[in-house]
Amino acid sequence: MPDLEVTDVDRAGASGSSAEPGGPRRGVVSRRGLLDPQIMRVAAVEAVRKLDPRVQVKNPVMFVVLIGSVITLVEAIADPSAFSWAVTVWLVLTVLFANFAEAVAEGRGKAQADTLRRMRTETHARRLRSEGREERVAASELSLGDVVVCEAGDVIPSDGEVIEGAASVDESAITGESAPVIRESGGDRSAVTGGTRVLSDQIIVRITAEPGKTFVDRMINLVEGAKRRKTPNEVALTILLAALTIIFVPAVVTLQPFSMFAGDRVSVIVLIALLVCLIPTTIGALLSAIGIAGMDRLVQRNVLAMSGRAVEAAGDVQTLLLDKTGTITMGNRMASEFHPVSGCDEQELANAAQLSSLADETPEGRSIVVLAKQRYGLRGGDLEREHEFIPFSATTRMSGVDTDGRQIRKGAADAVKRWVSELGGSSPADLDPIVERVARAGATPLVVADGSRVLGVIELKDVVKPGIVERFAELRAIGIRTVMVTGDNPLTAAAIAQEAGVDDYLAEATPEAKLALIKAEQEGGKLVAMTGDGTNDAPALAQADVGVAMNTGTTAAKEAGNMVDLDSSPTKLIDIVEIGKQLLITRGALTTFSVANDVAKYFAIIPALFAGTYSQLDALDIMHLHSPQSAVLSAVIFNALVIVALIPLALRGVRFRPTSATAVLRRNVLIYGVGGLIVPFVFIKLIDLILTALGAF
Repeated sequence: MPDLEVTDVDRAGASGSSAEPGGPRRGVVSRRGLLDPQIMRVAAVEAVRKLDPRVQVKNPVMFVVLIGSVITLVEAIADPSAFSWAVTVWLVLTVLFANFAEAVAEGRGKAQADTLRRMRTETHARRLRSEGREERVAASELSLGDVVVCEAGDVIPSDGEVIEGAASVDESAITGESAPVIRESGGDRSAVTGGTRVLSDQIIVRITAEPGKTFVDRMINLVEGAKRRKTPNEVALTILLAALTIIFVPAVVTLQPFSMFAGDRVSVIVLIALLVCLIPTTIGALLSAIGIAGMDRLVQRNVLAMSGRAVEAAGDVQTLLLDKTGTITMGNRMASEFHPVSGCDEQELANAAQLSSLADETPEGRSIVVLAKQRYGLRGGDLEREHEFIPFSATTRMSGVDTDGRQIRKGAADAVKRWVSELGGSSPADLDPIVERVARAGATPLVVADGSRVLGVIELKDVVKPGIVERFAELRAIGIRTVMVTGDNPLTAAAIAQEAGVDDYLAEATPEAKLALIKAEQEGGKLVAMTGDGTNDAPALAQADVGVAMNTGTTAAKEAGNMVDLDSSPTKLIDIVEIGKQLLITRGALTTFSVANDVAKYFAIIPALFAGTYSQLDALDIMHLHSPQSAVLSAVIFNALVIVALIPLALRGVRFRPTSATAVLRRNVLIYGVGGLIVPFVFIKLIDLILTALGAF
């Protein structure tokens, strides 16, 4: 896995803002070279250490190869020959190469973990005692429930939640995002992470993690694989590989009685070479590296998976729950049109809308001012000196300005209509049709009134992100159903859903509605993925098969999910699903290749075993290898070298293309199945020619 240097990555910032697809961001993870020299040196040492039988027994296939190499070593010592020693050396190398593949994958994680450890320094905390007095203690002495004070310049000593105050916090040490974020008590942005730095103001934090169990500690354990357990699919595949190995052992052993019956005797070394070449050593050697590399690719996207099971589940997800705002749309509603009612022209409406928005610092308010300026050259100087801005209120659901005897308001249609009615006015007959038309188009209507007179409607549109329609089409092609989740009314939700190309939508979504939707999908046998950041999202995150919590969210959300997105980008969920599918495709492709290339080894060794006994087997010698010893050794050498050749593919992963499961299966069979049949024939013959040219056998 990569270390924590700053680099350009395609993701959104830790502050929760979302980036355009393909837009670069500064991030926590840099991609070290796939085969970094420093990692290679460390992995070479680890490969030797992993020869310990207590380590090898966890991989049944390679454990059999190790036992076989020990037996051939004994045979080579008892009856030394160039052939016996060559086979022994290459069998040992086969085990070392398998260990090396796993060590390289682990080494990338350990390099990142070492960087995290260097980043984590011993800090001191200002702990508040029950009587209100402060005491200075080491961060390691803090325990769950302690309350500490942090002010500008302080490093937050441990994970916690802000219970009083608000402050700007630099989280670049964790997320790599240089822009500071606001952390405040209450709401969904109260969680703080140990190791981050307070830039302004003062906050009081309640510690929510025991020493050694902080977020950074979990990051270290996860990225270096120290706590990694085999996933259910890995366990199942390991059992299958062990079963195949068990089947081949008696099959190979029984060849000796056949040869003795025919008046010949096959050497133990040749039988072991045959066994090693027939059992699925390739996938057995690379299986662990594939799983570790899958989590590595998530870390490269600034996502921490709490278990390998979550990564695999992402690859099998069939339903995606996606927030509308920031995921499907740009996130900020922008003024796009002025719709005057009868008796009012567009410029009059634009002027009133601009005056009512001059003090509105929201993106919507600023966009109204910009649109009025672009359309009619209206500027803030048009406002009279005597004025009073009326801020938006959740009670009135309006904002505006009082100036020169005029009361200009903009807000929700029903709120403005009620206000106009209270002033003795009435709504024009064409107002409701305009409001409904704007809402049906997926936009938000804001009604503008000047006193008792309604002027018209401002259309605020949440723009669908470029390229999102194509991405949803790709997901649909691989059998994934997309559901947009939004708090908008059903009319607006339906319009956005149609424009974005999602399969379904959940309007006016509540935490209970999200949870009910997830359960309904799961009862239908589907795996569900979703994102969330608030405490009210925790039940749904816990219920989902893949729950991605935003790093900017609450502690409850991060504890409920099985992944944490350090960038807090809601679009990351799509990337996570693609990485999960890439992991499964890579494992399937290399398993297909491993099983297929055993056929060529069979054609190389079987004729060599019985060429002198059963002449009929000469028909199987389609490669016309130089001699029986050369044939056996060529197969053993290829069996070892193919592991090394496939390490980059195991670490990088098979390229993911959005397509159907049938198409993926067809591609795997054609490329890795047929390729697995042809490639060994070519290279075993090539190795045989090299050995012959060297005069080895």
